[in-house]
Amino acid sequence: MKEKEMVLTRGAERKAYVKQMFNGIAHRYDFLNHFLSGGVDIYWRKKAIDKLNVQTDDMVLDLACGTGDFALETAKAKGCRVVGTDIAQRMLVFGKQKLQKKKQGHKISYINGDGEFLPFKTGRFNGVTVAFGIRNMGDIHSALSEMKRILTKNGQAIILEFSLPVNPLFKSLYLFYFNHILPKIGRAVSSDSQAYSYLPASVEKFPAVSEFKGWMHDAGFSKIKHWALLNGVAVIYRGINEEEL
Repeated sequence: MKEKEMVLTRGAERKAYVKQMFNGIAHRYDFLNHFLSGGVDIYWRKKAIDKLNVQTDDMVLDLACGTGDFALETAKAKGCRVVGTDIAQRMLVFGKQKLQKKKQGHKISYINGDGEFLPFKTGRFNGVTVAFGIRNMGDIHSALSEMKRILTKNGQAIILEFSLPVNPLFKSLYLFYFNHILPKIGRAVSSDSQAYSYLPASVEKFPAVSEFKGWMHDAGFSKIKHWALLNGVAVIYRGINEEEL
């Protein structure tokens, strides 16, 4: 199946594609994230974590955790315990290596798992986060429903995801970089011929802010808010689970 077709595909095929792709680029994932964004992805993660209201004895799930940058920053900033889960096992291997260097093993643990079928009890976590991973799910609606299910009453979901800029001129410049420059650099450094072409294609197919907030509402979240970053290049979403368990 061609890459562009895969971006449009959901379900098991999309999930298998994403799993294979991220296992393949795990060894260069951190470097490319920081290099291709000019380091601004670190700032975005900090801004997203600022929106998360948890206590030091709370439990937070970091969904699609990758190599653990978001989990590490959450534990550091909030003092809470964090469980990271990702469908790509090799990403977790590098995440565990990073965890040993940071000496935060007492606060963070990693589990290989599927975001659409989370292996946790209902109401297990006080917060759930996902950074740049919700668009990669085979079924985003199922993932959102699972995120709500594992939250306690008044638990929060924080989602950080790419979007498209609002300003037309900025949007055109951004798309030129995203579609023509970024994939070439990504391919050269990661030796993956598709991964960094998949990124812009998947972002362009991701729903607009208003539509995605509607999806969160459909999953049962309330008091949904969003904050645009860098003219809308990325967006922070926050939703609350107000229902009794």
